[in-house]
Amino acid sequence: MNALVSIIMGSTSDLKVMEKAANFFEDMEIPFEMNALSAHRTPEEVEKFAKNAKENGIKVIIAGAGMAAHLPGVIASMTTLPVIGVPINASLDGLDALLAIVQMPPGIPVATVGIDGALNAAILATQMMATGDENIAKKVNHYKQGLKQKIVKANEDLKKIEYKFKTN
Repeated sequence: MNALVSIIMGSTSDLKVMEKAANFFEDMEIPFEMNALSAHRTPEEVEKFAKNAKENGIKVIIAGAGMAAHLPGVIASMTTLPVIGVPINASLDGLDALLAIVQMPPGIPVATVGIDGALNAAILATQMMATGDENIAKKVNHYKQGLKQKIVKANEDLKKIEYKFKTN
């Protein structure tokens, strides 16, 4: 089994956030890999990873980082694969990481999700892969239908709650 997605985090302290992506891929039965790489502490390893990811079968990279949050952009500068950045709330409520990831120069795009949004990053990565894989497309569709059913059920449950002035 070869990984289709690579989940990269600047440090294992980011695992609490990034494991949401891993759990989604587990549920979707999509092979993935997880590694800790630091743009500042292990730049040679980041370069080796980024330059070889496509050759290694990776289709999408999800990179989470906090504070200065250079990791997603550095990876994106060295590969043509789509990179999704996950700003981690490590300081300043995560705003520093969000701004660092979203403000990339022209030619080095990084798709960026909300602060600590690893689940949305995994869903986006899956939707990207689904454009060329009917099996993954079916899984995404099933997942989205499940989201719809949760709201339908929530409204059914709300109908059972009674208030003196509630009209529905």
